Amino acid sequence: MMATKQVEKNALDDLRKSDVMAHLLDSLDAGKDIGHYGRLVFAMVARHFLSEDEVVRLLQQDNDFSEPDARALYLQVQGHDYNPPKREKLLDYQSKQDFPIVPNPDDPDSGNLYRDLKFPDHVYEHISEYYEEKAGS
Repeated sequence: MMATKQVEKNALDDLRKSDVMAHLLDSLDAGKDIGHYGRLVFAMVARHFLSEDEVVRLLQQDNDFSEPDARALYLQVQGHDYNPPKREKLLDYQSKQDFPIVPNPDDPDSGNLYRDLKFPDHVYEHISEYYEEKAGS
């Protein structure tokens, strides 16, 4: 049990290397409503670092999101194997809700999840395959 808590703490520390994820984690810790797209982004990224139960627990800190809602979102993201969004997509999501997902939208480095975080290799492979298919069509 103690080792699991340390693994989760290390994973949370890794997530905090991203200004977006640190902002979302702090907002969730404060019980804020991070909006539909904030929750979606959180799930798309956090699932690569944390266990399902930990992602669900953290999403429930959103004052407007229940355990069944959080679990359903996690399973949807996992089932579709959504990749973490690029900065442009984060800004698009942000324009559709009140909660700011990218804390410093005027800073071109803010919101670059791929610069700040190290994802599993299959995420990068999935992106490469997408662009290869797109170039071939």
